[in-house]
Amino acid sequence: MYIKKRDLTDCHKLYELMIDPAVFPFVRQKANSYDEFLFLTKQTIEAEERGEIISRTICDEWGNPIGTINLFDVNEQAGFLGTWLGKPFHGKGYNQVAKDAFFNELFYELSIDSVFMRIRTVNIRSRMAAEKLPYVSLANQTRKDIFYQINTDEIIYDLYQIEKDQFTLYQYRQQSSEPELKEA
Repeated sequence: MYIKKRDLTDCHKLYELMIDPAVFPFVRQKANSYDEFLFLTKQTIEAEERGEIISRTICDEWGNPIGTINLFDVNEQAGFLGTWLGKPFHGKGYNQVAKDAFFNELFYELSIDSVFMRIRTVNIRSRMAAEKLPYVSLANQTRKDIFYQINTDEIIYDLYQIEKDQFTLYQYRQQSSEPELKEA
């Protein structure tokens, strides 16, 4: 499994995965036709060139596109995470591997300091996935300014946050918990 920069050649497969009723309601950049998805992807690639978004395609072990992972609204070394996977790939561990790869790129190559996730309170699957990640913290109380910015009229979203320091500590712990290989 790996992530790569967005490419128009992946659009057909991604569109087919995105329109599944189990996926579509939770996608930020919705498209109601293949042509619209192609147009949105072109816009995404251009927005990344301008520094407004960071977007990657998630690929399976064989290089097939299976979803996307994005940092939207990039501003002051922070942005909002948006991820979706095609339904056949739910529950198979791709989510965490994609996030780890994306956060490595964001924090260590692209100078991002904070990643926020706004997750609908009714989206149990996404909330559970976020809460499984050891470097994620619920930020409804600690970042009230952003929490109320995303919930203007009523509480629709929970706010989660990933800080570069939390992710770095997680990686350090992962590396130090791996058993050392010894020569025979």
